[in-house]
Amino acid sequence: MGDSQHVEIMSSDEHRARYGAGREPSALSMEQIGELFQEFLMAVARPKRRDGDGSRDLSERLREHLGSTPGDRPVVKAAYPPYDLPNVHLALERWFEGAGRSYELVGMRGAQHHGELTLGDILEAADRYDRFTVGAVDYAQLPVSPDAELACVSCGFYLGAEGDERFAVLLRGPQDEYGRDKVEIEVLAGEKEFADRLLAEIDILVRELNIFRGQVLSFEGSEFGHGLGPFRFHRRPGLTRDDIVLPDGLLERVERQVVGVARRRARLLAAGQHLRRGLLLYGPPGTGKTHTLRYLLSHLPEFTVVVLSGTSIDAIGPACALARMLQPALVVLEDCDLIAEARDHGGGEQPLLFQILNEMDGLGDDADVAFLLTTNRADLLEPALAQRPGRVDLAVEIPLPDADGRARLLDLYGSGLGLGKEITDEVVARTEGTTASFTRELVRRSVLIAAEREAPRTEAEDVRAALDELLSDHDRLTRRLLGVPGAEDVEDVEDCQGDDDFE
Repeated sequence: MGDSQHVEIMSSDEHRARYGAGREPSALSMEQIGELFQEFLMAVARPKRRDGDGSRDLSERLREHLGSTPGDRPVVKAAYPPYDLPNVHLALERWFEGAGRSYELVGMRGAQHHGELTLGDILEAADRYDRFTVGAVDYAQLPVSPDAELACVSCGFYLGAEGDERFAVLLRGPQDEYGRDKVEIEVLAGEKEFADRLLAEIDILVRELNIFRGQVLSFEGSEFGHGLGPFRFHRRPGLTRDDIVLPDGLLERVERQVVGVARRRARLLAAGQHLRRGLLLYGPPGTGKTHTLRYLLSHLPEFTVVVLSGTSIDAIGPACALARMLQPALVVLEDCDLIAEARDHGGGEQPLLFQILNEMDGLGDDADVAFLLTTNRADLLEPALAQRPGRVDLAVEIPLPDADGRARLLDLYGSGLGLGKEITDEVVARTEGTTASFTRELVRRSVLIAAEREAPRTEAEDVRAALDELLSDHDRLTRRLLGVPGAEDVEDVEDCQGDDDFE
């Protein structure tokens, strides 16, 4: 076979020890013959290295560190969701900062599909077939906020020490290509009790150092393996009351339900009152439901926020689990009519609806978690959403702006244009029944028309031209999308009174 390979062949003594004395190879069963042939192929494909190259021998490296054969020690493991890799990485780093602790980090290479193998499988393959070798540590560059990333160990051995105790920790992140959809920690230690204690302390640190705490997150619904998989970080909005145009008294009611409970949590708990609550904002598209939610987020900076919309509402389970762990928290369900339709409209039972209701009901009375829901079709919502406190305690209609509201919106969005009272009154009179989204688009298009004619500023004629375009029959679809009455029925667009997401 050449000088570069050395193949171990089973001796007659080894044969008798494994298969029994007095048995000749010809008497072996087909299963035993297959096993021997598989070992032969592995020995040829993964031959043992010659002396002098032991520095890359994974089994030998672990044996030197542990002071015993790795396979003789118990292995204890814990698993986390795939998006928790940064949290587990940070928890391990912090744990090893404890007094009397140290570690050396080494990688593993030379094997494909190791995501399907346990640590025990890896140790056996490394020892018997030299299938795994010491190599570079694998890292994944992952976002931990809207503006920061962290290099996280995605596959590496921590050769650790705590006093006289020697142990090894294998950390592996999700690997779509190898069928691994979770984060796993496996601890190889002399005593199972030590491994159990290590993993329990890591779990505490995962919660304490959680990068999602106080963040605004949304589930993207994408496959795991790209960044944090289903999560996207958003900058927390910074809206003030001046940015909100709603009928008098409406914003105060909404604030009391969400912000007021958060600020008075201690007194409410002392009085035996629960903190979990639900708020439903309903009304035509474009009236400002999402904008109002963004205002609430601006005034709850310590809250963890998980936003679900469209198909990502399927992730209600993980979202609520995250909210429970990282209280105080908000779970935002946008366009909930898409899944929470009344059963007589939805054509039968709605499993996802029931899951949402169960998640709401499953929170304890002291859970500081609020559910914020929006819908364009309150008439289609399942009545069970409002049947008991803690589901939906307050439903508020966000109506079309009246004349005073339209004037305030024009002033808000066109504050830098210097529009006079005459053109403002004209716009207000001609835009009865339109939405906040319409006013915003009117201002943007007015500025664009002025820019196209190379004018130094936007004039009243630009506003009139833009208004004529938006109200014309040629822009009927645009009119419908912006909430103008009388346009043809087409599919509604996402609600906004400003930006249509949480950026």
